Amino acid sequence: MIYLAIFLSKILENALATLRIILVSNGKKKSGALLQGLVMLVWILVTGYVIIDINKSIVGVLALCFGAICGSYLGSIIEEKIALGLVKLNIITNNKKEVFKKLKNYKIDYDNNLYIITQRKNINDIIKIIENIDDNYKIISEKIKIYDK
Repeated sequence: MIYLAIFLSKILENALATLRIILVSNGKKKSGALLQGLVMLVWILVTGYVIIDINKSIVGVLALCFGAICGSYLGSIIEEKIALGLVKLNIITNNKKEVFKKLKNYKIDYDNNLYIITQRKNINDIIKIIENIDDNYKIISEKIKIYDK
């Protein structure tokens, strides 16, 4: 039972650590700092227990390692679901007017070249809309950060 607790705690720790990195890279420093405190608390408790018990059983070490792998993966999945930050989509299409019309509900900033700045979570929806308009499209996606005064 203790090994399951180690495994699950390590998943929690690594998932939170992954999210912390993403928060900080998106400019959310205070949230990232608070999350780091929680990550360290979990790390100290779990790693401390495994180190104390390291000579008795390798199972705790393995639980720690597999928990780290699963936690990192889970953190990536969670980040993808909450989709923090903005992206810039450079869309090359022969049907700009139709694309503009179909994308009016996404609160998009764009110019005549159809550079779209939108939330990451909208990417798949936008691609589906463009696929229905133009079967010969190209999209170049870049992560961006906007600096405002």
